Amino acid sequence: MSVSEQSKEWILHSVIFSLKHEEGSEEERRFLEDGERILTSIPVVNNFRVYKQVSPKNEYRHGFAMEFANQDDYEAYNDHPLHVQFVNERWLTEVEKFLEIDYKN
Repeated sequence: MSVSEQSKEWILHSVIFSLKHEEGSEEERRFLEDGERILTSIPVVNNFRVYKQVSPKNEYRHGFAMEFANQDDYEAYNDHPLHVQFVNERWLTEVEKFLEIDYKN
């Protein structure tokens, strides 16, 4: 979707993060795969991406990014039981540090 096609309500939600797991470990792979599988199963999530952060300008190692059509969808995602469960059971225990950034047009 081009910028001109996006609604003014559109939100790009992104988090960059580092895990407590060793780089290249099975635990790291499982977290990234589970995050993608679980979060993409939430109907309001669009264009989910998993990234490996490569800039030497910060210490984060990974990124998740996803799009929402509007604020209501973003809030529905935040409150969705699968998101809440992932945050409580995985994110809080396996993520060492993170930075969340949300963008609008």
